[in-house]
Amino acid sequence: MRCLVTGATGYVGGRLVPRLLAAGHEVRCLTRDARRLRDVPWAARVDVAEGDVAQDEGLAAAMEGVEVAYYLVHALGQEAFEDLDRLSALNFAIACERAGVERIVYLGGPLPPGRASAHLRSRAEVGDIFLRCAVPATVFRAAVIIGSGSASFEMLRYLTERLPAMVTPKWVRNRIQPIAIRDVLRYLVAAATVFPPPVNRAFDIGGPDVLTYAELMQRYARIARLPRRLLVPVRALSPRLSSYWVGLVTPVPNRIARPLVDSLIHEAVCTEHDIGQYVPDPHDGLTGFDAAVALALRRIRDAGVETRWSGATAHGAPSDPLPSDPAWSGGSAYRDERAHYTDATPEQLWRVIESIGGERGWHSSRLAWALRGGVDRLFGGAGQRKGRRDQHRLYAGEAVDFWRVEEIVPGELLRLRAEMKLPGRAWLELRAAVDEDDRTVYEQVLVFVPRGLAGHAYWRSVAPLHGLVFGRMARNIARAAVSEPRTAPARAAAS
Repeated sequence: MRCLVTGATGYVGGRLVPRLLAAGHEVRCLTRDARRLRDVPWAARVDVAEGDVAQDEGLAAAMEGVEVAYYLVHALGQEAFEDLDRLSALNFAIACERAGVERIVYLGGPLPPGRASAHLRSRAEVGDIFLRCAVPATVFRAAVIIGSGSASFEMLRYLTERLPAMVTPKWVRNRIQPIAIRDVLRYLVAAATVFPPPVNRAFDIGGPDVLTYAELMQRYARIARLPRRLLVPVRALSPRLSSYWVGLVTPVPNRIARPLVDSLIHEAVCTEHDIGQYVPDPHDGLTGFDAAVALALRRIRDAGVETRWSGATAHGAPSDPLPSDPAWSGGSAYRDERAHYTDATPEQLWRVIESIGGERGWHSSRLAWALRGGVDRLFGGAGQRKGRRDQHRLYAGEAVDFWRVEEIVPGELLRLRAEMKLPGRAWLELRAAVDEDDRTVYEQVLVFVPRGLAGHAYWRSVAPLHGLVFGRMARNIARAAVSEPRTAPARAAAS
């Protein structure tokens, strides 16, 4: 089949594409910026179309010849996300109708009885839009998805690992039916071919276990070989307070934690398993919670995480090129430029550059970076806790703490765009260069484009700290490169 996948830079979409290819399908990916798919392992095997479902841009061209269209985008965590989700879904449905698409496949959330949270209400509305359009639709309704790098799994993981004892809201006693990401992907791949045209409906999908959130934490602790957690229920802990608590302890920022926590106040248990009539369960059954957690932890340990929740970018996020580029036009820009020679080879230096952030840090004052991350969290940002998917390799578009990879030229250039809360826009460019005398030189450029008077005041207030943070960073990266082995060490294969 000829398939169109939206959300291919996100957690589920980035895993679905290679599995559709493995099943023999042709795949086209729709993304706002084609550069973000340039470095993924399967880039050469797909057709990439640029467009925006919210703006109704590029949809007609992207739909040409498409038989099955996967809708895996949502505006979770953005202002007025319900309105944006509704508009995007309507644009997509109309484009599918006009292009003669044979089926729409959508991954949504559970539909609880009574008044649903804004997050689940929006997911249900998007599903209804597709089910009411002229194109047959398959809507999957999944609760908590367990897999390395998913927002739900990261939330569970960090809450359990970092808090041996915690006060808990009453929603931790609600029942949930989690599903492993491998089973979600199996259903999504099958949806391209197994449903005859008349089928136009939603399906509940879930794993074999029904557990409370408290039981999820205790079982995670056992699988991760942690002591049993002490959970003290407190009725007065509201979803809003819970989201701040989750945002403080886990890498998931408040703007995403809030709708996720709001959704957990409802029980999320499948009411039917009709999907089994079209996609039979594996001979050994669906993946249980314990097995899904064990597999996710193994992938994290072996650096085999395919995608992370942080890979997706918000609609309207800045994507301007570095202000030093000829194509850039705008206001004044502040620059902090540094260069250091090193006795290392360019290859050694590049390995240090490409492994920056995450567990290895930023080669300067950890306290200063931690404080900046804390300030970002205080103002609603993600701070440094986004981390990175792989400590050794980067793709364009990936998150690195509170930066985003805007451009990468292997062996030469890494350009990061700031995603922290700032009164302006900032870029950090790291280069491994060779001068006219064949000496290796590390080049580092920080560029800040202020927004209004607050932006200028911000730069002047932090400029005195740049020597401590960015000056030390440049010196330490140049020194660290000397300690790198001359040849890259072999990496363990992902499980």
